[in-house]
Amino acid sequence: QVHIVESGGGLVQPGGSLRLSCSASGSIFSIEGFGWYRQAPGNQREFVAFITGRGNTKIADSLKGRFTISSDNAKNTTYLQMDNLKPEDTAVYYCNADGKVAADERFHRWGQGTQVTVSS
Repeated sequence: QVHIVESGGGLVQPGGSLRLSCSASGSIFSIEGFGWYRQAPGNQREFVAFITGRGNTKIADSLKGRFTISSDNAKNTTYLQMDNLKPEDTAVYYCNADGKVAADERFHRWGQGTQVTVSS
């Protein structure tokens, strides 16, 4: 079984920064990529960022320049650095992971989410 846990959310003032973490644990053979998504009240879940096991990254166009994704493969952990936060960044941030639990058995798991609130 693979478990995904996000952390690092909280309340921050506009212009502030937060770093979210997402760790995968369990019977992991390999991680092929981590993704971050967010969902604000009344909105659909939207893509934020993705990083492959090789370190290739993609950030949503609207967030480039403020959000950065990185990972520590040894820890099966990804980080989302969020700078110059705006009230419209308020959302629940979800992490997912794709990988393998065995050479021929893949997994795709989501975490429970972490709340980010940007408000003065």
